[in-house]
Amino acid sequence: MSGPERDPGLQPERTRLAWRRTTLSSTVVAVLAGRQALHGGATPAAVIAVALSVLAWLGFLRVAHLRVMAMGAARPEMMSPRSALMSAACTVALAVFAAAMLF
Repeated sequence: MSGPERDPGLQPERTRLAWRRTTLSSTVVAVLAGRQALHGGATPAAVIAVALSVLAWLGFLRVAHLRVMAMGAARPEMMSPRSALMSAACTVALAVFAAAMLF
């Protein structure tokens, strides 16, 4: 006796929405980090930190965009380990750059 077939109908949409919320949060963090770094004046260290934050943000946007597009398929594939590592690395990098700007 088997149970009813699992209907993944809304799960891909929820995942897509979660990626978009995370992307929005990442964007807010990057903008606030840039604002914080440049608030007191554009020192070379602040400009480098902002540039690295923008690179990390762009990397995260790339991974998120690819994942959102993949979730549009009827049977989305699993996220690759490389994409997962890139997503985590960009998130950690943004946190490190934000912490570095405070000190």
